[in-house]
Amino acid sequence: MLRDDINNALKEAMKARNEHAVSTLRMVNSTIKNADIEARGQGKGPLDDAALLSLLQKMIKQRQESVELYDKGGRPELAAKEREEIVIISGYLPKQMSDAEVTAAIKAAIAETGAAGMKDMGKVIGVLKAKHAGQMDFARASGMVKGLLQ
Repeated sequence: MLRDDINNALKEAMKARNEHAVSTLRMVNSTIKNADIEARGQGKGPLDDAALLSLLQKMIKQRQESVELYDKGGRPELAAKEREEIVIISGYLPKQMSDAEVTAAIKAAIAETGAAGMKDMGKVIGVLKAKHAGQMDFARASGMVKGLLQ
């Protein structure tokens, strides 16, 4: 489903002659194909939508790191290009949860798993990933879980 959305958007961008969107979407398709090939090498099938969302989040994170480096290095034109790519890729992710929503989801996951301490953190993160894949930044959520379990 997500693959189809990306391919359809690529076709539309090509018709509209939006070269930046075309190059970004081709890069996304290339990354997806490489991940599929890697999964096939491990005896798995093509990536499902949840894995694709994770892959897109990873791509966004890479671009955010690049923006930071380009800004520090005095290359605003390259930073702007990366920011445009982030906007295009973000369009395929579900709406991100607010901090209040993340906190509520974490508290619900803690209650659901009966987590009592740090040793149960993995269970809580597992429940969050199953229910909210692509909707929250799990690096930030991990810190919040740690704070609530201590």
